[in-house]
Amino acid sequence: MSDNDPTPEQEAAARAKEAEEQAALPYKWTQTIGDLDITFSVPGNLKSRDIVIEIKKKKLKAGIKGQDPVIDGDLPQEIHTDESTWTLTSSPDGTKTVEIHLDKINKMEWWAHVVTSAPKIDVTKIQPENSKLSDLDGETRSMVEKMMYDQRQKEMGLPTSDEQKKADILKKFQEQHPEMDFSNAKVS
Repeated sequence: MSDNDPTPEQEAAARAKEAEEQAALPYKWTQTIGDLDITFSVPGNLKSRDIVIEIKKKKLKAGIKGQDPVIDGDLPQEIHTDESTWTLTSSPDGTKTVEIHLDKINKMEWWAHVVTSAPKIDVTKIQPENSKLSDLDGETRSMVEKMMYDQRQKEMGLPTSDEQKKADILKKFQEQHPEMDFSNAKVS
């Protein structure tokens, strides 16, 4: 453990402070690597026309018409506005919930906060959900499968796919040229 690593007590205090800051926000939010969802409660008698939501490429404003916004600020990254939506749903307790879905442009980055003026979370502590090979696009999937195959081969002391390919090429060349002596050949 280096001198810069926090002690378990400091780590716990940082987690508690972060949880307290997030709980104090007038909205709740969750994210996946590709999108972000925000929710906040409003009185049950409100209709969608009573809600003001502005979703822009790098800015979000949401709240009740005629009141201070619940959320208003610059987004830390850009979003796809045409893929981002909001809904107003009834809750069992008689209130209603505004649900805002933001589709991230950069689907390889966690957000530390919804708007840049809000307290940050420690994105290094995020535990992403497990993904399946079937979720990946064809090219990425084949690359991951090759890496997994090569790893298994190495663990068993067998040649990787690239090493096997080189050996096959050499063997074919040897068969085509039996007059050549390959006994002292080194292949790297």
